[in-house]
Amino acid sequence: MNLNSNGFQKTTDLRAGNIRLSSLDFRSGTQDSLPGQGQLNRVTERLAHRKSNETKPKTHIARSMKQISRAATMQRLAFAWREEGKPIALVPTMGFLHSGHGALIKRARKAVGKQGSVVVSLFVNPTQFAPDEDFDRYPRSEKEDLKLCREFGADVVFSPSVDDIYPSCSEIPFTTFISEETLSRPMEGSSRPTHFRGVLTVVAILFNIVQPSHALFGEKDFQQVAVIKKMVQDLRYPIKVIIGKTIRDRDGLAVSSRNAYLSVAQRQEATVLWQCIQAARDRVNATKTPYPATRLRTFIEKKVNNTPGATLDYVEFFASDSLQPVKSIRQSHRIALAVRFGKTRLIDNGEI
Repeated sequence: MNLNSNGFQKTTDLRAGNIRLSSLDFRSGTQDSLPGQGQLNRVTERLAHRKSNETKPKTHIARSMKQISRAATMQRLAFAWREEGKPIALVPTMGFLHSGHGALIKRARKAVGKQGSVVVSLFVNPTQFAPDEDFDRYPRSEKEDLKLCREFGADVVFSPSVDDIYPSCSEIPFTTFISEETLSRPMEGSSRPTHFRGVLTVVAILFNIVQPSHALFGEKDFQQVAVIKKMVQDLRYPIKVIIGKTIRDRDGLAVSSRNAYLSVAQRQEATVLWQCIQAARDRVNATKTPYPATRLRTFIEKKVNNTPGATLDYVEFFASDSLQPVKSIRQSHRIALAVRFGKTRLIDNGEI
């Protein structure tokens, strides 16, 4: 392995938008990188499925909307808003938006009011993907995303390039990252060791660019929200973090951009995540005494393993505030699980 003096891997791959300068293997992936024809067909099918299954916006807010691609431009506008005393709500996303994102945009408007500004970021963040994960094939649909943002009342869509978020001067790579050392360790942190470092770093950068007074995230990524809230607290960001409820399709599957990867059969099999959450809740609520975690884990493992095409990554029962695993489960605790369907990995969680 060819490393520079800072321990970062060098590479001769110098494609546009490429940052491959760290051990995270930042790969080419600007916002306009194109998938293959097979993926385009699958994305088209999933968009049609998404429209038929998800809740439509009940209200349409007639507002002009800008799209900004440069960080400096976005930051100047944000500074101007702050000078005027306007509240700013940021909804960070990786694009390929769905009704869950729409609900967050709508909640953002409610938080800042008609006189405030709502910014939606579209950025597939390379630093939260490991080299063997799905950064290159992560679904992108900018045209549809802009339409949804306009329908739900966003003021600005911020869609920067990788180079604009992670600038390098000459041959000096971007080497500053943010880590949280406790809440980020279990569950997703154990399965994806570099994931939260990338998440926190890009969120901090977006905070500095957009200067929000409010930031909105979905409860489906429960651990991610907890880690971000801890960063906001520890680094003294004057930002109110708002958590939106998980939006589900009629059969209980949580809406997710990665659902676009699923075949028709896998889409049906993926309902096992919600079935596991419901079954865990029913078993715990049916007894007056705490339920043994080992017993419930065995039940969930068996349920997933009996589902064709499903492979359990992890299931955990934990305290909502500390995210620490519990040995005896009560109604105040939560369940989180990650399940693979072929190459697609889905996560979900719920209160017990």
